Amino acid sequence: MSSKVAASARTLILCTALLSGAVAPVFAQTAADTTRQLPATRSDMQLSFAPLVKQTAGAVVNVYAAHAVQSRSPFAGDPFFEQFFGGQFNGPPRVQSALGSGVIADASGIIVTNNHVIRDADTVKVALSDGREFDSKVLLKDESTDLAILKIEAGEALPSLQLADSDKVEVGDLVLAIGNPFGVGQTVTSGIVSAQARTRVGISDFDFFIQTDAAINPGNSGGALIDMSGKLIGINTAIFSRSGGSIGIGFAIPSNMVRAVVETAKGGADTFERPYIGAAFQNVTPDVAESLGMKQPYGALVTAVTKDSPAEKGGLLVGDVVLSVDGVRIENPDGLGYRLTTAGIGKSVKFDVLSRAKEKTVTVALEKPRPDSADNQMLIQGRNPLSGAHVIKLSPSSASRLDLPSDTEGVAIDKVFPNTPAARIGLQPGDIVRGVNGAEIASVSDLSKAMSAKPTLWRFDFERGGAIIRQVIR
Repeated sequence: MSSKVAASARTLILCTALLSGAVAPVFAQTAADTTRQLPATRSDMQLSFAPLVKQTAGAVVNVYAAHAVQSRSPFAGDPFFEQFFGGQFNGPPRVQSALGSGVIADASGIIVTNNHVIRDADTVKVALSDGREFDSKVLLKDESTDLAILKIEAGEALPSLQLADSDKVEVGDLVLAIGNPFGVGQTVTSGIVSAQARTRVGISDFDFFIQTDAAINPGNSGGALIDMSGKLIGINTAIFSRSGGSIGIGFAIPSNMVRAVVETAKGGADTFERPYIGAAFQNVTPDVAESLGMKQPYGALVTAVTKDSPAEKGGLLVGDVVLSVDGVRIENPDGLGYRLTTAGIGKSVKFDVLSRAKEKTVTVALEKPRPDSADNQMLIQGRNPLSGAHVIKLSPSSASRLDLPSDTEGVAIDKVFPNTPAARIGLQPGDIVRGVNGAEIASVSDLSKAMSAKPTLWRFDFERGGAIIRQVIR
């Protein structure tokens, strides 16, 4: 018998013995991790997730959002037809509906879902797994995290999911995704955690996600991603797909972020605010790391520090690199923003910083964003393309809230109301108005003066993500 044949025979015998349970498994397990085990016997391969599903599925609900949209006639706006018919062209409103999932996070009836599921909804209904339906009240909606908190009155304690510490989730952990894909009914899929702290996904302002290969499809948004102890580790929010269906790349908002938003809603607030420290950051590139004597490019490079801000008071300097927060390594500014947000307003955190070729530790207080003056903000109204946009003169706190560098200057879009001219031309919170019909915009009064004109043609210069977008609107 050749050596190759003999080796194959020994492998076959060993595998057969393992499956029959005749010999002990050969896979060594570290003493530091005794809770995670590989299947070693035939009986291990016959284990079922059914008990875990029975334990948790009752806490996952269906969310139905409805929004009335006014039908618009093709003759609306035509001077000839409006002259003879008085502009009565619009038909009856039609109802647009959205379907998603949600998770009961508290037995009193507090439910977490995605903001994009209910964004423009006039009414939101919640259907429990037992078939009962309830009207819900929206307690909080937050665009930046893509989370929304609902409340239903069921008259009894409801099954709920306990939130896990998502920082303890590891790549390779088994997970279940529960939701209502394509409206077919409650569905459970299994997989593993494919990646942690996934950034640059472009789903929301907070780019910090758990990636999983458990099948997630349209309708799963707002559903639960649970671990093997039945705890919630994330809210399923998006997929990467070229076809619209699952290809094994799904993303969930970590439960620690969910916890921060839920606690805000429980406290009675209807908005979720990020902590303010008064500093701007950028990625540490390989060239920057080399110039600073770092072996690896990681951390958040301080590019600006606002006067009298918590960052300045704590001793943070321009050119410093934040390496970790409370002992947790920081890979990039997105990771830093996540750590500060989940720590919460009113707390203090310790930054390990590389400063002038030396490492030091600074303590920075996380403050509530400072309010902006009423004179430095305005809701644009009237017959113009920006009608329905709320604008604000940027300050360090408002810039931070809009996910802009704290030293950014100008007049920015703070909010865009749905079904308005501003929404129809695609304006987004964080867009900066740089020019209107050739006039430079540096203040709210500049913009107010420019919008009071009645030109036949509007020319706008908007800044978004560092790029200038020019629009011409009749």
